[in-house]
Amino acid sequence: MKRLLLFLLALISLAGTANAWSWWNYPPDNEDVQLNSTNLPIVWLDVDGQVIDRYERITARMKIIHNGDGQLNYADTIRHPGQTIDYEGYVALRYRGSSSFNASDKKPYSFRPLDKPLEEGGDKKKVKILGMGKDNNWALLAPYADKSMMRDLLAFEVSRPWMEYTPQGRYCELFLDGTYYGVFILTEVVSKGKHRLNLPDPGTEGDDITGGYIMEVNRTEDEVVYTSKYHPVSNSGKPYNNQYINFQYKSPDYEELTQEQVDYITGQIDKMERSLWNYWGGASTYGAYLDIENFVDYQIAMELGHNVDAYRLSGKFFKRRDSEDQRFKMVVWDMNLAYGNSDYYQGWRTDTWVYQNNNILNNEGDPQLVPFWWYKLNTDPNYTAALKTRWAQYRRANLREDRLMATVDSLANVLTANGAEQRNSEAWPRWGEYVWPNYYIADDYADEVDYLKQWLHDRIAWMDTKLEYDPNALERGDVNGDGVVTIDDLTALIDYLTSGVEVGIVVDATDCDQDGESSISDVTALIDYLLTGT
Repeated sequence: MKRLLLFLLALISLAGTANAWSWWNYPPDNEDVQLNSTNLPIVWLDVDGQVIDRYERITARMKIIHNGDGQLNYADTIRHPGQTIDYEGYVALRYRGSSSFNASDKKPYSFRPLDKPLEEGGDKKKVKILGMGKDNNWALLAPYADKSMMRDLLAFEVSRPWMEYTPQGRYCELFLDGTYYGVFILTEVVSKGKHRLNLPDPGTEGDDITGGYIMEVNRTEDEVVYTSKYHPVSNSGKPYNNQYINFQYKSPDYEELTQEQVDYITGQIDKMERSLWNYWGGASTYGAYLDIENFVDYQIAMELGHNVDAYRLSGKFFKRRDSEDQRFKMVVWDMNLAYGNSDYYQGWRTDTWVYQNNNILNNEGDPQLVPFWWYKLNTDPNYTAALKTRWAQYRRANLREDRLMATVDSLANVLTANGAEQRNSEAWPRWGEYVWPNYYIADDYADEVDYLKQWLHDRIAWMDTKLEYDPNALERGDVNGDGVVTIDDLTALIDYLTSGVEVGIVVDATDCDQDGESSISDVTALIDYLLTGT
């Protein structure tokens, strides 16, 4: 008892010192990792020993050194003066995430740049960081369960050419109060902004009230939610009447919404869901409420990654004003447990559809099931035809296997070229150990990357079969990659030959006469094909 009292007295006496509770800030296993130089930006966070909170923001100072792509950055700023400071100033800092916080030793952060400390009435300000557009809402993702440290960025890069908006992210190495914390991803978050989802704040009447809104399918947790009037369904379409779909208000925040705005956006969700729920074949009306092409693209991103959280968690969607586009659209986010990284709900498999996971989820007692939307969409022959067409288009472009593997290699090279991955592994030694929810326990980084690439190879092959795409049957003349050869391809071919710009072009398909090069003779060959079919 005496020892306990002495210990408590010691804690009380320490409470007044600046660094008393810094040990609460989840330091790495090895706090002595040294960083001399790195190809990644270096981020310093200084909280002066304050305890970082999960919900309430605290004032911190941030400094980012980034001497430019291809240049080294040095932690010793005295020996290496004159380095480029990308950002320096105050930020409002807190922890972020759900499972990425609770199940990870390495914690992610949310931060908002400030004009002065919170204690002095500091207000958020928009800043440009690491080449990403000005905004006041940022995150530092902390890859931990994802030992490749690339699954989120891989998903972003894969989906960026398709989606209206996909966040950008940059690798960096982080120090907190002078201690090296490892490799993080400084990223945009899905939010409103000129350089993100360029949505106006909703008004209170007329067209103004119709947009813009950002919502999310997610758990209830501590946030105010709207509950769907419709239940999730099994793989046979039978409703789970004791299960519910919940939506969170992301922007504007619920506290900022008027009752008229709440009634409007929830009413639009009701209309969209009703149109899907009532679809049982024949003519469909749901296309008036959701962007079919966007939903197809989102499904491809989720299914390519076989993401166990897909559709049911972090399912971000938004709506513009009716005068611009009245349909809901999805945004890709939160893919760290994708690409074979999960040992539950069959997340490791390459031969199943994630949208059909509800039977498994319900049997396991998980209250957060996949919304019925995806079951209904995939019973519509028109939707599944669009899915197959888009898959074929992307497989001829950025989802060509060699290009996808090159993206993986490029991300891996960024992390290994100057020792960032090695330093992270020294701070958080986890190779050969199970980290929830790893299915594959790699011996080292190269082993992890090899597993990811093999998994992708197997997944693509299975999806090719299911979506009826033959990668060996190149459709010469399908220059725009939409799955059919039409006059649009002739226009695209002429544009390509005159401009040389490859964006939106399947270069391999431009060699219509199969002579090994793209030239004016290919235009003649394509015209002949369009006229005669041969």
